[in-house]
Amino acid sequence: MSATQFFPLVDVAGDAYERGRQHGRAVPERIAAGAMLYRAQLSHRGLDSATIDTLARSMVPQIQAFDETYLEEMRGIADGAGTTLEDILTINCRTEMLYGFARMQDDTMRHEEMEDGDCTGLVVLPRRSATGRLIHAHNWDWRQECGDTCIVLRIRSKNGPDILSFTEAGALARHGLNSNGMSLTGNAMSCHKDFQNGPGAPVVLLRRRLLEATNLAHAMRAVYGAQRYCSSNMILAQSSADDGCGISLEAAPDEVYPMLPQADVLVHANHWLSPVALIRLKDPGLAARPDSLYRQHRVETALRAIEGRGVSWDDIRSILADDFGYPDGVLRSPKPGDFSSISATVATTLMDAANGVMWVARKPYEGREFQEYAL
Repeated sequence: MSATQFFPLVDVAGDAYERGRQHGRAVPERIAAGAMLYRAQLSHRGLDSATIDTLARSMVPQIQAFDETYLEEMRGIADGAGTTLEDILTINCRTEMLYGFARMQDDTMRHEEMEDGDCTGLVVLPRRSATGRLIHAHNWDWRQECGDTCIVLRIRSKNGPDILSFTEAGALARHGLNSNGMSLTGNAMSCHKDFQNGPGAPVVLLRRRLLEATNLAHAMRAVYGAQRYCSSNMILAQSSADDGCGISLEAAPDEVYPMLPQADVLVHANHWLSPVALIRLKDPGLAARPDSLYRQHRVETALRAIEGRGVSWDDIRSILADDFGYPDGVLRSPKPGDFSSISATVATTLMDAANGVMWVARKPYEGREFQEYAL
């Protein structure tokens, strides 16, 4: 298989601006394609170029309030790629920009038109793992074009753990692991409180902060302490050579609902699981992605069915390739999405954070060839 069929590895180091500049210089074509993709998605919803730029700039105060260095890194990415800061802001804040515009238009857009992808994540604790180490894995279902706009970003840090993140080119993070054994995956969620209480931290930036965490408690405090603009689920784990722990945090804008592993397994798709959340929240997005219900069930059932031995990486690859309900399976094959887009599983990611290793398959509906990346 040729290298072009895998995601490129981008190495960065130095201060925030320098890291960004190295990132931008390494993959300018992918950054340009990503910015073009989201500008097109926004324009299909009636936004002209000037409005997109205005919305992008409106995110600057929220980013500065959350972490000024993240804005400096975005400036570096823009300069390195030879593009505008507005393009980089759009890549990192497209969800908030899109929903924010909908709020300005008195909620005229349907929830399914603002969907941020259908994903399935899982953790298997060391006691259930064939290797004796924690398994963390994820399917990212989003725009098919992102198979050509993503990278694996390796960040060398002077002031914290090194990071290995699968992300969109130009974005600060999506999911990944760090040199302290922390790992993160995130799934889209929705509730009736989203975008009701003013601006908050963009989801991409919150994920980056979690990947910078020194330990699981630090990461959890970051979620609980963040001002959140919209709902999301974050599966966090910390691994060592022979131990590990994982937790799922269902984060609404105003409250966090934790879910711990059951029988040493944790699975999350795109709907609320916490009994308390189910009582308190309405989920307007579930009608757009009802397959979340059976994706959750099928992954849980498949993991429970493995008895008498540990869960292997081959088991995980097979479970995340389940295409029951084609094309709306755990593995999503390309299908029409909103506004002429194509929805698909962009990547399957497997993480052994204790060893600092990640395996990623690009467009896994075409074939399950995994490339290894390591800290």
